[in-house]
Amino acid sequence: MQQDKQPEYAPVVFRDRSAGYAFLTRSTATSDRTIEWDDGETYPVIDVEISSESHPFYTGTARTVDSEGRIAKFERRFGEES
Repeated sequence: MQQDKQPEYAPVVFRDRSAGYAFLTRSTATSDRTIEWDDGETYPVIDVEISSESHPFYTGTARTVDSEGRIAKFERRFGEES
């Protein structure tokens, strides 16, 4: 990578809406949305779908996403029409 084209590395808040958890870190990711952090400063915020606070591996809770199965659901919905 060329020296003149390094991405900006700045503080960013990553927020997991499903767990109500947010953390401040440094990243090259950017966002147009902002959030006021505990220190009174305003930082860009990036919403993520899952983090260590909501991931089943780290929390020990499993979420059932598809209990019936895709094929069974398809056959029930569009079964043979004789």
